[in-house]
Amino acid sequence: MSITILDGGMGQELIKRSSDPPTPLWSTRVMIDYPHLVRAVHDDFFAAGADVATANTYAILHDRLQKHGLDHRFRELHETGCNLANEARDAHGGGRVAGSLGPIGWSYRADMAPPPDEAAGIYAEIVAIQAPLVDLFLCETMSGVDQAQGAVMGAKTGGKPVWLAISVSDEDGTNFRSGEPVTDILPVVDALAPEALLVNCSTPEAVSQALPLLAPHGIPLGAYANGFTGISGAFAKGTTSVDLLTSRQDFTPALYADFAEQWAEMGAEIIGGCCEVGPAHIAELKRRFT
Repeated sequence: MSITILDGGMGQELIKRSSDPPTPLWSTRVMIDYPHLVRAVHDDFFAAGADVATANTYAILHDRLQKHGLDHRFRELHETGCNLANEARDAHGGGRVAGSLGPIGWSYRADMAPPPDEAAGIYAEIVAIQAPLVDLFLCETMSGVDQAQGAVMGAKTGGKPVWLAISVSDEDGTNFRSGEPVTDILPVVDALAPEALLVNCSTPEAVSQALPLLAPHGIPLGAYANGFTGISGAFAKGTTSVDLLTSRQDFTPALYADFAEQWAEMGAEIIGGCCEVGPAHIAELKRRFT
């Protein structure tokens, strides 16, 4: 089976490369102040073997920007994030660019997202900006069924392939972070027909629990886990920064690639990394799957 290799986690790489403290805007603040760092991360992931660059647009949402007086830069920031990924792709000489659509409200908190119809309108505005600049849309870290539905509905208006990435409980990967069974996403998949279904931003162990439940459905599968010990309750309250999250001490490229090989055996065709997965991890994936 041929494996499409995604890039790794942009936000944590930017925090490592910037001397500024993390903020609730995550990587958006760094991109405003140091756009060359974003470009460098894309360059390094392509050099490591990634086939897809995920644009740094995850947190560029009205509800996040408004809290920091930056909403007037909404379109500009989306265009900047996509253009930086395109520049890296062009310099590399190949690859695809995915427009990232992050969760409205807060990461890991499906209960903070608006209803699907309202969310779809918010995402439709984003994809209209990104569509000329990306090859596909990646709905990321959708932590409940309604949240995922709204994102895919909006992304589908952009006329490009849509990949849906869902986040599952670190304690029980058979469930969304919302507590709903992960298999409850399958009727949404049938109704809206995204081109791929991925599990992301959960521990590798949780991803390994989720994938076998989704594989029999037949949709192309993917996986990209994070390297955190788990998502703390304090962080999940929202309006916090990633310094509340703890990195695993055993999260080596070799360990991560061992999990990735298991995911491939479970049927995953798209494999990359989320938070704490750096270029060295992606290079090891490339080595294993070449």
